[in-house]
Amino acid sequence: MSPRPDTAARQQPSPPSPPSDRVRRFTRAERWVHRTTAALMGVCVATAACLYLPEFAELVGRRDLVVRLHEWAGLLLPLPLLAGLASRALRADLGRLNRFGPHDGTWLREALRRRRGPAGKFNAGQKIYASWLAGATLVMLGTGLVMWFTHLTPLMWRTSATFVHDWLALTLGVVLAGHIGMALRDPESRTGLRTGTVDRAWAEREHELWRP
Repeated sequence: MSPRPDTAARQQPSPPSPPSDRVRRFTRAERWVHRTTAALMGVCVATAACLYLPEFAELVGRRDLVVRLHEWAGLLLPLPLLAGLASRALRADLGRLNRFGPHDGTWLREALRRRRGPAGKFNAGQKIYASWLAGATLVMLGTGLVMWFTHLTPLMWRTSATFVHDWLALTLGVVLAGHIGMALRDPESRTGLRTGTVDRAWAEREHELWRP
């Protein structure tokens, strides 16, 4: 007896489903760490501009309030990352950012020639930026605390801390402007930070060594 048509159809293996055109790049926890850190950094930069540029200072006024916002935003700046360490995905990505391989040197050489080089989930430029930003944030936090608690340190320490804090703040502003400019030129990268997924073709083109 031949099997019924519906039974025979169920016995045939189903065709493989096509691969999704989107791949997961960041988890919700990673995206919220980035957003809250960016918001706090934005407050620091905006209030610093109001404190040091006369045009903004006159426009905003209320210097005492601006100072307090600047101090507390700077003090809270490391907290999103520290809270995010509870995420396994974030810890894994921090490990990737902290490791440099031979392909990263190739990426840098190709970048100097304005060509695309091999990259894993993060390219060498992103790794250097993340390392520099982490170090700069710690220095800014340390010098800011010295300037805040004036009665705990001698005058020479406060003067040196002010000098380092001010010039590093200017450098930080320039680097952040460059970071934002590069992000504006790469809409798919921004989509990854907003939604957590990126186009598979973009991932294969820009991060060919990454295996999501």
